Amino acid sequence: MSSTSPRPFPTVARRGLSLGYPMSLGVYERYEDAQQAVDFLSDREFPVQDVLIVGTELKQLERVTGRLTRGRVLAGGALSGAWLGFFVGLIFALFDPRGFSVPQILGTVVFGALFGAIWAFVGYTATRGQRDFTSVSQVVATKYEVLCEHKHAAQGRQLLAELDPVGAAQRAAQEEIRKAQEAERKAQ
Repeated sequence: MSSTSPRPFPTVARRGLSLGYPMSLGVYERYEDAQQAVDFLSDREFPVQDVLIVGTELKQLERVTGRLTRGRVLAGGALSGAWLGFFVGLIFALFDPRGFSVPQILGTVVFGALFGAIWAFVGYTATRGQRDFTSVSQVVATKYEVLCEHKHAAQGRQLLAELDPVGAAQRAAQEEIRKAQEAERKAQ
């Protein structure tokens, strides 16, 4: 009897986003450069179905967009609730056997705005002022590594050396430095 552990992705998705024995063809500072390298390989009949572009050295960026006040919270909650109320009211009005009713829609908009404002205020109050600002955040990669199956690595590196001979030499040197650093860390 064998036991299985829970898997984060279905088997089909994992197969599509992984390689059996990946080897690096190069590391690029910009995604567009990695994409250009794969396009170059594709143009030369390289088996690109065995290639993977991996964003590495991830960091999260958060841009603060403004101060969060009670008034803003109430206004945002009311606006969000009003939209939801409008949508619900429109659906009710469309399927009402008595016919389309504008007062019914307006009633659900008002109820939605009131509900949204109260719900948003309760949520804001629960944080006790620990996050009194609005922001947008994004996770970005600082480097992009092009990987391929080991059986195609030599051919891929040779082709990419045609695209950028100086860059290929620099990437090879960086790869050797990285391998040496990893070996040193493992030895400690």
